[in-house]
Amino acid sequence: MARILIVDDEITTQLVLQDLLESEGHEVFVADDGWQGWQLALERDPNLIVCDWMMPNIDGLELCRRIKAKPELEAAFFILLTARENLDDRVRGLDAGADDFISKPIETEELLARVRAGLRLNHLNEQLSQSLQQLQAAQAQLVHGEKMSSLGRLVAGIAHEINNPINFIYGNLTYVSEYTQTVYQLIEEAIEEPDFSHDRLLEKIEELDIPFIVKDMKKIVSSMKEGAERIREIVISLREFSSTERAGVHSIDVRRSIDLALSILAHRLTDRSNNPTIEVVKDYGEIPSIEGYAGSLNQVFLSLIENAIDALVEASTAKQDSQKRDSQWKPQLRIQTTTTPDNKVEVTISDNGNGIQDAISDKIFDPFFTTKPVGQGKGLGLAICYQIVVRQHGGELNYRSTPDSGTQFVVCLPLKPAVVEPESMLAP
Repeated sequence: MARILIVDDEITTQLVLQDLLESEGHEVFVADDGWQGWQLALERDPNLIVCDWMMPNIDGLELCRRIKAKPELEAAFFILLTARENLDDRVRGLDAGADDFISKPIETEELLARVRAGLRLNHLNEQLSQSLQQLQAAQAQLVHGEKMSSLGRLVAGIAHEINNPINFIYGNLTYVSEYTQTVYQLIEEAIEEPDFSHDRLLEKIEELDIPFIVKDMKKIVSSMKEGAERIREIVISLREFSSTERAGVHSIDVRRSIDLALSILAHRLTDRSNNPTIEVVKDYGEIPSIEGYAGSLNQVFLSLIENAIDALVEASTAKQDSQKRDSQWKPQLRIQTTTTPDNKVEVTISDNGNGIQDAISDKIFDPFFTTKPVGQGKGLGLAICYQIVVRQHGGELNYRSTPDSGTQFVVCLPLKPAVVEPESMLAP
């Protein structure tokens, strides 16, 4: 049973249509004019509307425009009743959003056939709408899952990076405590013994090896300070990288965004499991600030740099396992920033890894395509980067790769996009 709204200022037409449609088992609502029809449509959410063209207050054409402009009502199938046979009038009706026309006087069989066809289309529209909502929910869940997967790997690395200086600081606290206690005992003895002489002091200093303690304390404090500074640097980078205060469109220093990503990924650049340290070459040209979403662009640079590191680690491992080792090869990550002739900011992130094989080169931006092992992402990283750069910021994301020689990803961003899609576009 469908909900059908009849809007007509002629009582005879109302009664005929109501009786006919109710005999088909539909729930029918009747309005005497366009204004009342608008109110009933808002209250009843009809599946189909049969509306006269010529009416007082609000005519059928205006009512159709209002219905189709309302997101929650636009799926309703709208039939205009009209005595107008002029082609221009029909075009006006279609432009207003009418789905079908029935000429007066009404032929009952034609009306019922058009109503049945309209209800079928309405049902299909509702199914499509539900499917779209489900797909959007699934996309949001997948994007969220990819973000959580990336976040998990990131947090594990950062936890390891922070754990090193913390363990160093904690381990050295024992020596600091012992040295402090030794110096304190010397001071306490000097205070409590009335005949504590200068010779006795020199004797105790030599006995306790105070010069070594002072020298070692300076080294320990300096090392602990370095460790604390590294922890502070990581915390500040993380806070700035994910700052909720920077939600929305802001002026962005692209080089700062890149440096934040490098700082967060610093633990992956140093020697791990006998792999050589990755050399980072920053070739920053003078570039202006751009307007956009800082959080989203941070995500792009983090993902592209992390992919480059993955490629270098894979290449390094392969070269170590290979019998033909290249002693001259060293893993290198190069990042360049320039301004293009058409006044755009261009960022090039290059690695000298194994490159992208020709067989998969046309798939890398496809959702769910990944060359990584299970558990290291769902293949959404580059697809999300592409959406952020192209759809959200009106830029370009391209790449150049030579198998066995390396890959370059090029991000090109306008200074001020003409249309910037909302940040929620990619949010779960």
